[in-house]
Amino acid sequence: MSSSDIFIGEIIGTAVLILLGAGVVAAVVLKRSKAQNAGWVAITFGWGFAVLTAVYISGPLSGAHLNPAVTVGIAIKDSDWSDVPVYLAGQLIGAMLGAFLAWLAYYGQFQAHLTDPEIIAAPPHEEGMVSEKAAPKAGPVLGVFSTGPEVRVVWQNLATEIIGTTVLVLAVLTQGLNDSGKGLGVIGGLLVALVVVGIGLSLGGPTGYAINPARDLGPRIVHALLPLPNKGGSDWGYAWIPVVGPLIGGALAAGIYNLAFA
Repeated sequence: MSSSDIFIGEIIGTAVLILLGAGVVAAVVLKRSKAQNAGWVAITFGWGFAVLTAVYISGPLSGAHLNPAVTVGIAIKDSDWSDVPVYLAGQLIGAMLGAFLAWLAYYGQFQAHLTDPEIIAAPPHEEGMVSEKAAPKAGPVLGVFSTGPEVRVVWQNLATEIIGTTVLVLAVLTQGLNDSGKGLGVIGGLLVALVVVGIGLSLGGPTGYAINPARDLGPRIVHALLPLPNKGGSDWGYAWIPVVGPLIGGALAAGIYNLAFA
């Protein structure tokens, strides 16, 4: 794979991932959406299908890492860091693009939600959204773009992201890679998508399961930049946890792989 293939593939794949992932959250939580109140199970399966679609689209170009934690895990496994900067750049740009496209797709719903007198006066805590009690600096639609804790305990929030990402990247390294070992394969993409659904159902409750630094940071930046009425804050005080935690989890998974499976 050339650097240009990697860069373009990761932009496209991560954009699709976030478009569909943020899209399902928007569908479930925003007013005037036909899927409003569909619930947490819809969100977890929506994210799983988002992973599956993104992997199959971008796999032939870049190997479909779509996640800096996966890229770091593969780099540690192979002791090869040469393509890591290209992967990370493509993933962050793609995540920002996907968040922007999700906003475009749900523009009317964002406007209706953020101008509703009930939301302005006292935002309700919807499934899939960031808890304003635990994150008072989070705006009422931040949860469409990025994650936040239900209970703000820094060590627990960090540990949850580390644990969830370790499971994800270990699944990628043991079952998900293609024949070259540089990215996800066809069957591997399906297995990893199902693992993401499982992580969401089992470990998503405390923090919203970022398990991907680009998935959280890119859309959080877009939330901060978009001209959303009454959008509130982007909760930058929490933003380091869904970046650092998944990176630690990816490195830990690679260490376990090298010790137990290599």
